[in-house]
Amino acid sequence: MRAQDRDVLVLLPTREQLRLVVGVQATGRELFQQACDRAGLREAQFFGLSVVRNNEYMFVDLEQKLSKYFSKDWRRPARQGTRGPRAPFVTFLRVQYYVEDGRVMSDRTARHLYYCHLKEQVRRSQCVHREEAYFLLAAYGLQADLGNHRERAHVGRYFQPQTYFPEWVIAKRGSAYILRHAPALHREQRGLSPKEAVLRFIREACRLEDVPVHFFRLYQDKKDDRATIVLGLTLRGMQVYQEVNHSPQLLYDFPWPHIGKLAFLGKTFEIRPAGPPAARKLVYYTGCAARSRHLLRLLRTSHQLHLSLQPALRRLRQLEEEREKKCYRESYISDALELDLRPASSGDSGDCGDSGRQLSPRLSLLSVGSQGSSCTLGMEPGEMSVDESLGPEALCKDVPSCSSSPSSGDTDGDSRAPHPRKPVAVVRVTLVKMRGRSAEALHQVPETPVGHADQRSCSLEDVRPRPAPRPKPVPRSRLLGFRRDPRLVAPCERRSTNCLSLDLLGEDPLPEEFVV
Repeated sequence: MRAQDRDVLVLLPTREQLRLVVGVQATGRELFQQACDRAGLREAQFFGLSVVRNNEYMFVDLEQKLSKYFSKDWRRPARQGTRGPRAPFVTFLRVQYYVEDGRVMSDRTARHLYYCHLKEQVRRSQCVHREEAYFLLAAYGLQADLGNHRERAHVGRYFQPQTYFPEWVIAKRGSAYILRHAPALHREQRGLSPKEAVLRFIREACRLEDVPVHFFRLYQDKKDDRATIVLGLTLRGMQVYQEVNHSPQLLYDFPWPHIGKLAFLGKTFEIRPAGPPAARKLVYYTGCAARSRHLLRLLRTSHQLHLSLQPALRRLRQLEEEREKKCYRESYISDALELDLRPASSGDSGDCGDSGRQLSPRLSLLSVGSQGSSCTLGMEPGEMSVDESLGPEALCKDVPSCSSSPSSGDTDGDSRAPHPRKPVAVVRVTLVKMRGRSAEALHQVPETPVGHADQRSCSLEDVRPRPAPRPKPVPRSRLLGFRRDPRLVAPCERRSTNCLSLDLLGEDPLPEEFVV
């Protein structure tokens, strides 16, 4: 190694070590580019180089020289005749900007490094009121690292609890408790791909208050010799804590839209919330001007990245909502009319299954193997449910002219009794799954012909065959609503945009201002 070269050790979130060589006049970008090339990291905008100063991680300004962040030994050449090489300078490749949805990262290496960083943050988390979340995160982590649970291979102590759980959870529950219950949660994730397990881990980890956050200590007064204020840079903005009996307590929570101005003047740090009164502000002290510049740059770039990611995050939420629309289940209620379950686009001449057969005018329970379900396109019959709060009178009033034909397995011995029964009516309730339809279209119950009024005297026990009157043909759009009616669908497709504080739809540009 030449005299003008310096040996640098870069530590990755995976605990791997990279030994790199840069020049004495090298900038942070040169070292960062070398580290990304060696690690195979193509999507590096969420990461940065950091050094440790006063037990805090300080991110390196990539445009500045590395000599600004290391000791004076960086500029000094290695002494001749010394025993062994000089110790390398240590830096860390860490997550600099957090994001709650891992799908914005298309690079597999970036997603894996982000996952490893969050897993280390979870091990240091102190959310005692969310103990169940750590067991769910451990299940996702085991699925991502080991794959599906295998009964023969994954027995006993096949993982270390310290790798997935904080120390306080292990001390509270014990390793034996974790090793006994965590495999059951791991077994429930069977079939989940490693990528999906990583994405779910990222999503759940970012819901813990102290995981996706950078902490920095501040002084409440310029004469204080101990920092008692903790500034947290979160996904949505900033949080201010105060240490009380060595435990941080939340004082203020400022999302980005609620911050009017951040000002750094020397060692002074000012937070001015948005809105009146204009004189309201919070004043803290950083201790040195270098920390003030570092915090200013980190806050400004974090806010800029937050704004730039909003379109992508909104698009991902829209795709998720559209997928949920196609997966919900609905109830279909009809009378004894003949049902043509073929879609309107198939034409009148097409058949599915047995086109010559027709459904019986008497009511029956559709099952998976029934003839009625074989002609259903895009539907899956589910289990039958009857609302017990509705009596026979309500059923006869709402859905008249219905009869019943129960199977032999459902008919008990009392059905053979000759004494008369009260008139009742039965409706068929079949749970089906429809794609892209709203629930309002299924509330259209076809009108019943007048000729069916004589069927009200039939009881559940009356199983004698009766001649079925020829029903009037009913349009398919009234039965199942295959043709979209904008008056029915539009109200169901509207979504509220007020569910997330990060949503900037319909808002004015943020009155952010960063002043040094």
